[in-house]
Amino acid sequence: MAQLNGYLEELLLARYDELFGLFDSSACNGKLADIGEVIGGATPSKKRADYYSRDGIGWITPRDLSNTNKKFIAHGADDITQAGYDSCSARLLRKGSVLFSSRAPIGYVAIADDELVTNQGFKSVVPKPEVGTAFVYCFLKRSARRIADMGAGTTFPEVSGKMMKAVELKLPELETCKSFSAFAKPLLHMQRKCEAENTELESLRDALLPRLMSGEIDVSKVGLTQLNSHLSGC
Repeated sequence: MAQLNGYLEELLLARYDELFGLFDSSACNGKLADIGEVIGGATPSKKRADYYSRDGIGWITPRDLSNTNKKFIAHGADDITQAGYDSCSARLLRKGSVLFSSRAPIGYVAIADDELVTNQGFKSVVPKPEVGTAFVYCFLKRSARRIADMGAGTTFPEVSGKMMKAVELKLPELETCKSFSAFAKPLLHMQRKCEAENTELESLRDALLPRLMSGEIDVSKVGLTQLNSHLSGC
């Protein structure tokens, strides 16, 4: 699954490069704010336990992306409650928004797999419908280092909302965006499916491994031929 996902990612980015080309500062005629709304995040008070939950509004931090190589995300280590959401300036990002970590570190990119919010370590982009998620995602992947170089700060580099909105680009032709979105749609669907299946397998492994190690599940009578029969012909 991981190899397939990697291949699909390479295919997506290669098609993006083919259609839109590599960055050329002399060709820039627009800014990131022209193709989507840039939205920051916030953190509810950590002193209020009632602001956090295990099954609430997805709340993503850069650490959540550092602990995974998944492209799609809906929940991180912590969710927040409606009260937590109402207490801070975080804004709900719709499904398909592109998350971009703007500090500690700069440059993690992911796609919201459901409505969610982030902490202040993100400057996320809600793509204009005519531009689409796929273009914004690929643009940020290809521009991550350039954006990181814009970062400022004495303790650690950070990209502000103003900086993010001002990231230069060559505005894409909308018909080309439409064509790219059509090409990307089945690839993104397959990547999402691969990630979901990987998550299920990881959960199954985590549930079974302690029982296997303790001897609670006896596999001594399971033959290797039987166990590997599903691999025949691969």
